[in-house]
Amino acid sequence: MERGAYGTAGLLAVALLAACSACSAGGAEKDTTAMAGGARTASVAFSPRDKSVNVPTDQTVVVSATGGKLTGVRVDGGKAGKLPGVLSSDGTRWRSTATARPGTAYTVTAVSVDPSGKRSEATSTFTTVKGKGTFDIATITPNKDDTGLTVGVGMPIMITFDKPVTDRVAIERNLVVRSSKPVEGAWHWFDSSHVDFRPQEYWPAHTKVRLEAKLAGVQGAPGLYGKRDVKLDFKIGRSQITKGSTDEHVLYVRRDGKRIRAMPMSAGQGGSWKYYTTSGIHLAMSREPVTVMTSPGIGPGQSGYYQLTVYNTVRISNSGEYVHSAPWSVGSQGNSNVSHGCVNVSPENAAWFIKNTLIGDPIIITGSPRKLEPTNGWGHWQEKWHEWLKWSTLKAGPTITF
Repeated sequence: MERGAYGTAGLLAVALLAACSACSAGGAEKDTTAMAGGARTASVAFSPRDKSVNVPTDQTVVVSATGGKLTGVRVDGGKAGKLPGVLSSDGTRWRSTATARPGTAYTVTAVSVDPSGKRSEATSTFTTVKGKGTFDIATITPNKDDTGLTVGVGMPIMITFDKPVTDRVAIERNLVVRSSKPVEGAWHWFDSSHVDFRPQEYWPAHTKVRLEAKLAGVQGAPGLYGKRDVKLDFKIGRSQITKGSTDEHVLYVRRDGKRIRAMPMSAGQGGSWKYYTTSGIHLAMSREPVTVMTSPGIGPGQSGYYQLTVYNTVRISNSGEYVHSAPWSVGSQGNSNVSHGCVNVSPENAAWFIKNTLIGDPIIITGSPRKLEPTNGWGHWQEKWHEWLKWSTLKAGPTITF
């Protein structure tokens, strides 16, 4: 993969935003003041101002009342839907909390009441800037079909866009991660189409996680706007971490801190670099009852060519490494390395391992001179936290608990 450079606001911030919006629109905000029996009713002001055009989709809509309180505000975009918002505790200011859609005419309706109880209604309109195109989320991992929605403690959230995006700040601001237990985490850009999230440490066991990709109307690149919002709920399972050394030739499986199985293994024989098992923090990427393995870089008829049908495999990298059943190497398992790079275990242990592994479970191999690259499969944990943050635009922050 290509590597790319990847609070609560108070009333002052809202006031500044409203002032900026009025200036950029070339005039003052619309101020609606009515007279009732010689007394002034509540005065309502709108930002963007009435009949504004080419309004940025991420501009906050602000409605404020003077000499009274707002009792309701509606921002209606027709087929594009309504913009949600929040009212201040004193009832004098309302602001939108979502991104508008491009090329959409919105009508803002505000209902206010003055101290005498007199009810008034005022309206304003604005039209957002037109977009040249849209971008969408092409894939999200984990997902129901490929990984299941209960995953291991090492599982990252991986997003692929269908078009390259350049406004990484806008994208990250609108990728909200919620969890049932507080977690410090950060997004990380691998290139202009791929951004992934991982915690600083493994997820706590049995954590519920929700991704809210609020990208509808978000400008991802000049003239390119998000097509839709996407939400994903998944769960972290029990904590299971497997560790093995190419020197000791044993895989130890710990669940919730307790060792539950020891499996003799045989790792890559070396000699050629491609025949070393990679050292590092791998993640279980898939569980495959049957896998056909062929020699890397060697074709039929050439010396060293092989094609094997292998059973009960757990993939741990993109360079063809699996933990799998290898009845032919049982005699070497536990004492020597004879494989072409995979981790060989007995048929009995392989059947147990595939049954008891969740996608996203960490599988840590040590002892080999060949290191797992962070971009080789799901090598996210190969990067130290400070390295991970180099490719994040907004850096680290806590998830929002629910």
